[in-house]
Amino acid sequence: MIKKRLTVGAGWSMAAIGVLHTAVFLPHPYWGEWLTGGLRSGEGGDESLSVFWALPGGFVVPLVLFGLLVARLGRRGERVPAYVGWGLGGWVAGCVLLVGPSGFLLGFVPAGLLIAEDLLARRRGAGAGPGVTEPVKLIPSQVGAPGLTCRRAGSRSPSPAPR
Repeated sequence: MIKKRLTVGAGWSMAAIGVLHTAVFLPHPYWGEWLTGGLRSGEGGDESLSVFWALPGGFVVPLVLFGLLVARLGRRGERVPAYVGWGLGGWVAGCVLLVGPSGFLLGFVPAGLLIAEDLLARRRGAGAGPGVTEPVKLIPSQVGAPGLTCRRAGSRSPSPAPR
């Protein structure tokens, strides 16, 4: 198993972006209003609502979790599909076009790393491994005893059936 360093780097950079975003927006005066039900009752102002969607109600927690998942996949020698990098890059580009230069520019780092990992894998001719780009196909190796022993499609040696 070869660790996918660019995928790991992309995952950790996404987690770091989420943590930095939280550190920037965490100190504000609206926590008390939120915890007492100001958002639910409609008493919160526009700025309070905006900050809510920028921090706990936004993509910060899912971004950190997704970054940790991508890093784990990379450590296991797997890479995420290329469309993840392209999709992330497109979303970042759209946000930068709408908002202007901001912290969104940091999103090009993990997007670029994921795209580069895919391009390098294609250049090397190495796939992502079974289960990532193509499913592992197990077929019975003995006609009389289906499911007792299996082998990978295209393989000649039987292996124990998955449990």
